[in-house]
Amino acid sequence: MSQVGRRLAHTTALGLASTLVLFVCSVLALSSPAQAAADKTMEVTYDCTGGSFAATGVKVTITAPDTIAPNGTAPIKWAWPTTLTATSTLATGTSIALEGTLTVGGGGTPATLTKTQTSNMTAGGTAFTPSPATAEATVTAPASGTVTITPGTVNTTKGFKITATPTSGQASVTECTYKSATPATGLSMTVQAGGGGGTNDDVVAYVCDVPTGTTDTNYPTEAEVDIKVVLTPPTSASANADASITWTGTIQTTGDPLVAPAAWPTTGGKVFATIKATGAGAPATATGEGSFTTTITPGADITTLPSITIKVKPTTTGTVSLTAGDLAFGTSATSPVLKCTAPTTGLKAYTFTVGNGSTSPSPSPTPTTTTPRPTTTRTSTVTITPTSSTTRKSTTPKAGADTGAGGTMGPDGRMFILTGTVLVGAAAAGGLMMRRRSIKG
Repeated sequence: MSQVGRRLAHTTALGLASTLVLFVCSVLALSSPAQAAADKTMEVTYDCTGGSFAATGVKVTITAPDTIAPNGTAPIKWAWPTTLTATSTLATGTSIALEGTLTVGGGGTPATLTKTQTSNMTAGGTAFTPSPATAEATVTAPASGTVTITPGTVNTTKGFKITATPTSGQASVTECTYKSATPATGLSMTVQAGGGGGTNDDVVAYVCDVPTGTTDTNYPTEAEVDIKVVLTPPTSASANADASITWTGTIQTTGDPLVAPAAWPTTGGKVFATIKATGAGAPATATGEGSFTTTITPGADITTLPSITIKVKPTTTGTVSLTAGDLAFGTSATSPVLKCTAPTTGLKAYTFTVGNGSTSPSPSPTPTTTTPRPTTTRTSTVTITPTSSTTRKSTTPKAGADTGAGGTMGPDGRMFILTGTVLVGAAAAGGLMMRRRSIKG
């Protein structure tokens, strides 16, 4: 095999080996389990006695993040039973209060985490569906360690109770005793930098309802809707200049559905998103709007939200911190048909840096008025006299023969012939040298 052939074979082998290594690494990477943290759940079983909802094996699901930031907060959620069955018929409008209690360990606060949620019987009967389906409370972490969440107690061993209060008459209380939990050790959240909610630290638990004084069959009570809110700040910003923030919201399946109220507009439906800002002289709140591109009928679930651009104008240099604010739905932000209120704590913060800018808005340029100048036009007549002969005259060198116009026509053609001959000879010589090297190899 020639030297050229050996080199070609060697290069090909190296290429194939490299391709094989990349393929194997890709397979290993794809087969590796995801490392992202996820929320943890604990199912707690209670036996309930007394009152209107005496039953055994009542199950409540508790959800907590996998991690929590040092001295930060994290949401703990109760998912109530899908349906509670009363032992006797309850009148329409009977108030049903669900109370769950958890114990917080590992230095987390408060030591006892309790959440009460009240809704009404929408129609007389025995089947009661909690609305909203979830409740949320916030726990605060210490500087380090592990925060634990275990079933708490109400009245000694009672960690869950149901109070039914009719529109007239005496309330009845069903006390639920803790029986078991899966996992039995409860839930643990590792305190670490960057923690505070696992993969769901940007999910906001909005409390949605129609305006006060409005009667709406789609909202007999408040709804708790989980919306994943992501704020995309600008990569650069200057003082006294608008900074554009992109708001995107994705409705989650973990909370109640976002239902269009009865007064939902037939056309022109919009969502108005508010963000809260602090630092660098930014306004406390800023609002933007987005239009729905699909027709939504009253009573239907709202499943997608438009992306919104919100502008914030800082007035000094520094860092601006942003968090999600309230939402309003309808055709006007001041007179919405539905409003969703964001919690005031436990929200993910987004930041951007504000650099130097003008100390005041730039003045508008002053237009300059130009007076046109008169243009002077001069006219002249040029007369061209043709020569009497059209025959071209030759230039004859002094003391030489008449050679025509060759001396004024540029390079002689023989120069091109000579140059071409040299190039052909050089190419032939180069070809011979390459052939000899190939034969020797």
